[in-house]
Parts: sequence; structure tokens; C-alpha cells
Amino acid sequence: MPELPDINAYLHALDQRIVGKTLQRVRIGSPFVLRTAQPAISEAEGQVVRELRRIGKRVAMGLGNDIWLVIHLMIAGRLHWRAPGAKLAGRNSLAAFDFTDGSLVLTEAGTKRRASLHVVLGEAAVKAMDPGGIDVLSSTLDEFRAALTAENRTLKRALTDPRIVSGIGNAYSDEILHAARLSPIVLARKLSTEEWDRLYEATQTTLRLWIDRLHAEAERQFPEKVTAFRPDMAVHGRFGKPCPRCGEPIQRIRYADNETNYCAPCQTDGKLLADRALSRLLGKDWPKTLAELDELKAR
Repeated sequence: MPELPDINAYLHALDQRIVGKTLQRVRIGSPFVLRTAQPAISEAEGQVVRELRRIGKRVAMGLGNDIWLVIHLMIAGRLHWRAPGAKLAGRNSLAAFDFTDGSLVLTEAGTKRRASLHVVLGEAAVKAMDPGGIDVLSSTLDEFRAALTAENRTLKRALTDPRIVSGIGNAYSDEILHAARLSPIVLARKLSTEEWDRLYEATQTTLRLWIDRLHAEAERQFPEKVTAFRPDMAVHGRFGKPCPRCGEPIQRIRYADNETNYCAPCQTDGKLLADRALSRLLGKDWPKTLAELDELKAR
């Protein structure tokens, strides 16, 4: 799922392409993508784009008549900048927003239709779509700590809850926790003062690093290949590969369609966190350390 740095890169690339330009036409390729009936999508046509905004993990396009088009990419949705009037070809093409110089095309890979387009009227309506999480880049340490400890959640769950933190998901939470040298399953209320300092600094540094990096890419070309799995990430999507800090293999916890990646020596004092699928299979034989895991593999 595109997260804060990815959404910012989209906004950066779109700013120079569509702000101040007239949205000539909106074409809907899949009826499932449009989740609102009023205002009608036709009311967006012929209007000038006056503002772009990030709302959590959503891209919001503000038009001259106070209509807002709010796009939620979910897991597999992506934006593409194509030639004017680009054809909506195939099942994956959900919608197109036509401008004189090009067409912004919304696609979604796979068969699950989760990406969405909402058409709303007015500032109050667009703000109502915000889940309410804090903007970590503008928050103080005290505000950050208060938000994450409002409920007694694990750090992974707190960082990825859009009601607590705005724009962070599976990928960047893994990177933040590795940078902070903290376990994904430790409870937020159990952190020491020094650990809070580390977590706050790691959150700020990691997000700014990736925002700057993706902005630089967006300067060169439209971000067509947005992915949560980047080769220069430290741990996310790198199961079994060496940790860039200590060299030990990256571990994972799998659940539903997601997985959490972490380094045991750097984040959990060398302890392996039980993976749901494997722990069911191995039961009491589940290894607790990397050494025990190596012994199990050698059998």
C-alpha cells in the first residue's frame, strides 16, 4: 500500500502537471471504484484544480467549485501519467482524469476491488474523510508519545493505525522500528524515556529520508512504479537477507496478507518472534533464538 512518502511523491509529481489546469473529463472504467452518488462526478468536469492534499494515505484533488476528488489506492491501486485521452484498457484500469497535457489514470492490480474514488463537496466533507492520526513530521515528541500511548497497543499496531498516526503502514513501520532498534511487539506504554527518544528520532529521520529520495525520483519522471518493496530498505521485504547493521538474517511474522520484518539481534535481544503459521506447525519446538533456528534447519 502506498504510504506517506509514496503519496507525497505522487503529489509532488502531480503539482507541476495538474494544479492550475482544467479537468476536462472524468472517465470511469469500473463502476465499483466510485463510492459516492452526490455530488455527481460530472460536476468535477470543466473545473480548475486549485489544490492537492494528502489525507492519510489518500490523494485529494480540490477543484474550483469546492468539489473534492478523494482517491484511496488501498493495497494495489496506483496512479499513472499517460498521454491525453489514454485508453482505459483491461480490467485493471479503473478511472481516468483527462487534462490537456495528459491523463491521470487510476489502476488496480489483482481481482480485489479495494481502491476507491469519493466525490465530496466542501472543506468539512473532505476533512471528515481524515481518520484522525497525527502528522508525525509536524508533531513534537510529547504529542507523538501521547498519541501512541492513548491505547496500550504494540508499537507495530500503533504506528500503522490511521486513527493514531497518519500515513504510515506496513513498510515504513518496519523501517522505523529497525532504525529505532525496537521490537514490533513491545507495548508502547512500556517504553523508557530513552526508547521514546529513539523511536521519535527514527520516525522523523526515516520518513524524511524516503520523502527526499522519492521526491528526487519524481523530479526526473512520474512515479509509475510505486512499491512497498525497495532494494535499499533495511528490513521490509528482506526476509532471510542480511541485516545492514549486524549481518544476521532478517526474520518475519506472517499474518493474513501481511508480514512484519525485523532483525532479532538488533530489535528483540536475539529472540525470535513466533510466526503464526510456523508456530502452529512446530508447537513447543518453535525456536526461541537464531542459534536454535540454525540447529532446527540442520536436522
